[in-house]
Amino acid sequence: MTSTAPLTSTAPRAGSALRTGPPVRTYRGARGGPPIRTGPRIRSGLPIRTGPRRLPLALCGLALLGALAAGCGIRSTSVPVDAGAAPSRVSCVLPGDRESADGGDGGNLPVRVYLSCGSRVSPVDRRVALPDGDDSERLPVARGLLDALRAEPDSEEESAGFKTAVPRGLRVSGPAEGDPAAALRLSEPLGDLPAFALAQIVCTYADTAAAGSDRSVILGGPADAEDGGDSTGSGAVEPLRRFRCDTDLRTRPGASDNAGTPL
Repeated sequence: MTSTAPLTSTAPRAGSALRTGPPVRTYRGARGGPPIRTGPRIRSGLPIRTGPRRLPLALCGLALLGALAAGCGIRSTSVPVDAGAAPSRVSCVLPGDRESADGGDGGNLPVRVYLSCGSRVSPVDRRVALPDGDDSERLPVARGLLDALRAEPDSEEESAGFKTAVPRGLRVSGPAEGDPAAALRLSEPLGDLPAFALAQIVCTYADTAAAGSDRSVILGGPADAEDGGDSTGSGAVEPLRRFRCDTDLRTRPGASDNAGTPL
C-alpha cells in the first residue's frame, strides 16, 4: 500500500487574510499514476462575504440624516404655514430725467436735501425759496432747507421709498448768547428728535452756508424755557455739539443720539 504525501505543506495561520490564486497543491498519486491537483490554497481568516450588504448601510444613512434634520429644528408638516408677507424692498433711486421738486413753495434755489430711505439717509434734489436767491447767509439758508426737509415727499420720491422724519413744527434759530457764530439752535432738544431727523438735518446743512468752513454743523437745542429749553429756572441750556455727515451717520442714522462732539 502506497500513501500519498504533499510535495509542499504550509499550515494556515489563524486571523490571516484571504488569499486566492497560486500556488496550487499537487499530490503524487499511486506509484506510476498521474499527479493530483487539488486547487488553490485558501488560508483561514476573515469570513468571506457571499452577497451584497449595502441596504443596511443605506438605511443607516437615511436614519442619520433624519436625526440631523430634527436636531436643526426642521419638521415636516402637511398644513400650510403663513410666514407673512415678503419683506418690501425700496429702490431709493429717482428717475434720471426728474426735475428738482420745489415742494409747492415755488423754490428758486436748487439744493440737495437728505431724506430717509430704508435704513439710511440719501440725497434728493429739491428747490427751496430764499430771499433773492441768496445762499450766503447761514440762518436764511438753514431755515429754507429746514422747510424743504419738513415737506412731505412728492409722488416719485414716495414711490422710490423716501420719507422724512423731521417734525412739521420744528424751527431753527441763530446762536444764543455765548454761542459760536456758526451755531444753530433747534426748537426741540436734540435727544427728543425722531430717529433719522437729526441725520437728515446735519447732512442737508453740511454742503451749504448753514455749515462751517470745514463742512461741520454745530447744533443745539433751545436756548430758553419758552422755546422748550431748561424749565427749572437754572438758566442752563443744552450744550452744543459739532456734527459731520460721515458714512456712519448716513448709514446708521438711528444712532445719531450718540453722534457729534460736545463743544
